[in-house]
Amino acid sequence: MFGKGLLKGLKVTGEHLVGKTITEQYPERKPNLPPRSHGFFLFEPEKCTSCGLCSMSCPNDVITVSSYRDKETKKRILTGYVMSLEYCLYCGLCVEACPSDCLHVDSKFDLSSYTRKGTEYVFYEKENEVQLQNE
Repeated sequence: MFGKGLLKGLKVTGEHLVGKTITEQYPERKPNLPPRSHGFFLFEPEKCTSCGLCSMSCPNDVITVSSYRDKETKKRILTGYVMSLEYCLYCGLCVEACPSDCLHVDSKFDLSSYTRKGTEYVFYEKENEVQLQNE
């Protein structure tokens, strides 16, 4: 009989019209993400020892750690921590490699940017210490 396929198609369409909606209205309602979801990073500069293990463990060389060694205490002083998130895989290897637990994963995920310069995040920059070191 002609139109049998049409009736089957209309039946499927009708079932989807009265069924549960699966589309989320993103900007108005934020999704409920699981606690282990990977998003943006949190950095605590006061805990950082400038060891550079996070940048060495990164497969795409996303992290740049700059520091200098204090002459009196022989301790490394952090002067800069920059991440170029345009190349980040969000694998979490940098968080796992950090021995001082200063790098964490946050659930914030809306990081869109119109330019590439907007994807480079300067988490810490200490200009005064760099000028003192150069003098």
